[in-house]
Amino acid sequence: MTSEMAFECLLISRDPNVVCIMSKLLENLSITTDVCLSSSKAFEQLADRSTDLIIVDWEDDSADLMHKIQKSGLWHKPTVVAVSSRDFPILGAHILLRKPVTEVSGTVSLKAAYSKMLCDYRRHARYALMSSVQATDANHRSVNVTITDIGDGGVGIVSKEEFSVGDVLCFRLLLPGAERPIYLEARVQWARNYGAAGCEYLRIPPVDLNILHDWLKSKAQIKKPMADI
Repeated sequence: MTSEMAFECLLISRDPNVVCIMSKLLENLSITTDVCLSSSKAFEQLADRSTDLIIVDWEDDSADLMHKIQKSGLWHKPTVVAVSSRDFPILGAHILLRKPVTEVSGTVSLKAAYSKMLCDYRRHARYALMSSVQATDANHRSVNVTITDIGDGGVGIVSKEEFSVGDVLCFRLLLPGAERPIYLEARVQWARNYGAAGCEYLRIPPVDLNILHDWLKSKAQIKKPMADI
């Protein structure tokens, strides 16, 4: 991710009207776009890049693409907009855009997709830290820990101590630029033999949670859309 990250879209369609309208709307949202003519060729492109949004003009081979995405090891599953003349939901698609596509209907669908992408990005983004803290475990034992990264759902840590899944740590962390430390209670979700571990938040006081959210929001530098969201 760059300091000003732009969302990326793979637009799958051979319909000139769909490509023309959606490409223009995506540009207005400052979303970079690649066009693919068929779903059968699209998965190869997904494996080679980071894709936040898929717009697929639904055809017979599109269901196979959705199945591959759901079964893939991609750490980040993209938001999917299905373009179709069908009236009922499509398995694997988050948003259904009815044909014929217009600028109005396309705008409504893309705004919904953008909101989901923004939420997903903020939830999964991690920001590097190298902050040493004095943590306390469930037995009130003091442990030296280094916070390596932090995000909306948890923190990464390293320590000379070895942790087990389920261990609970409490500590105060001063975020770079913050006026005061925040209090975090976190539980180990995974641990490695060399002292690295990933933790999820168990409890953060409301005031400290606001400080954390504001700090994370200040770090999420996403390219500003040219159109209003």
